Amino acid sequence: MQQPPLNSRSKVTNILLVDDHPAVREGLAESISRESDLTVCGQAEDHRGALKEIESEKPDLVVIDLMLKNSSGLELIKDIHARWPQILILVVSMHDEMLYAERVLRAGAHGYITKQEATRNVLLAIRRLLNGGIYLSEKTSSTILARLAAKPKVVSDSITDLLAEREMQVFELTGQGLSTREIAEQLRIDIKTVDTYRKRIKEKLNLESSSALLKLAIRWNQDH
Repeated sequence: MQQPPLNSRSKVTNILLVDDHPAVREGLAESISRESDLTVCGQAEDHRGALKEIESEKPDLVVIDLMLKNSSGLELIKDIHARWPQILILVVSMHDEMLYAERVLRAGAHGYITKQEATRNVLLAIRRLLNGGIYLSEKTSSTILARLAAKPKVVSDSITDLLAEREMQVFELTGQGLSTREIAEQLRIDIKTVDTYRKRIKEKLNLESSSALLKLAIRWNQDH
């Protein structure tokens, strides 16, 4: 009887799931496990756990949520890209793709899919990345291409360059109309911490009042 090729096992793609909601990880794992050439090699709920799993399991692709337990998914993306640039990264998030897709791509990710869309298209997104492509919705792809074609802005004037990651999250959520308490709950931080971030944002952007911060945040969200 003819023996299978010795390298047949190498065709299986190892995937690590990073999300602080067990139900989300289980749903993704169930979809992925139906594919004979894909396997979930590990799961993690935060930054530290993800790095530990990567070191031990050597995944080919990591699926990451932007909001993790006690950490930022964007910082994890940057860390993975710096240490293991060969690993493919797909972001699966509840947040608006138009607000975050370009930033995660700059950080080192290769695709962005919302959790609402993931139930239908996560396998399509994974295979797009494995084939050397980038996965984004058609609308977001068009928007990013339009920005690249437009006259570039001065980098030093970019809000995203002036604000740290957590400050940027607070700034965007402020522009979406969320209250201090709602921002604290969504980011899983104290209300006083939100106030501290807002104070830093006003200082960095030379804003004199909370009203000025709100107006700028709303306008920035509308433009992005």
